Amino acid sequence: MTWSELTTVEQLEGLVGRPAYRAANKVRAALLPIDREWLAASPFCVLATADDQGHCDASPKGDPPGQLVHIVDDTTIAIAERPGNRRVDGYHNVLINPRVGLNFFVPGRGDTLRINGRARLVSDADFFEALVVKGHHPILALVVEIEEVFYHCAKAFMRSQLWQHETWQPDVLPSVAAISKATIPDSPETLEQLEAYYGQSYEQGIYSETR
Repeated sequence: MTWSELTTVEQLEGLVGRPAYRAANKVRAALLPIDREWLAASPFCVLATADDQGHCDASPKGDPPGQLVHIVDDTTIAIAERPGNRRVDGYHNVLINPRVGLNFFVPGRGDTLRINGRARLVSDADFFEALVVKGHHPILALVVEIEEVFYHCAKAFMRSQLWQHETWQPDVLPSVAAISKATIPDSPETLEQLEAYYGQSYEQGIYSETR
């Protein structure tokens, strides 16, 4: 296999060009009212982190709109952590390297809101009450001091047709249980046990149980 690798900024810019004025100047250091509206409407984001060795993680976070993000002020936001599988890879990274990147999605919209900044973990704060969902407080919260905020264009969503439900084919892949069994073949659980685990009770326990 052969390929032509780009190794310099000059090579990269020679191939893709340089950004137009609007793209080059859209980055801000604080939230505007429209950004607050976007965050209030977003039920889902992806948190990107890396440790001091450059090992990366991109973790999805989801909650009902209006409860995914708490806006502390124009330069600070907080995101709740809910019960999960306890790996918390991204949070291990934050303890080593506080730099994070966030991308906030609104279903049906191709554009996204991106926030980059410095993060820290807090186990309690007065704003935890604003992050209660179905009577459950967050386990902890990721507090992000904003350094950059900007909107990302919709072209990736347009190309992928992500929100066009007629293109969705969830059954083209095996079930979550089948994937778990295939990727961890020495697991003591049978496929039937895994199917039961990932069944209705799994969704019912997303705020009250650690899995």
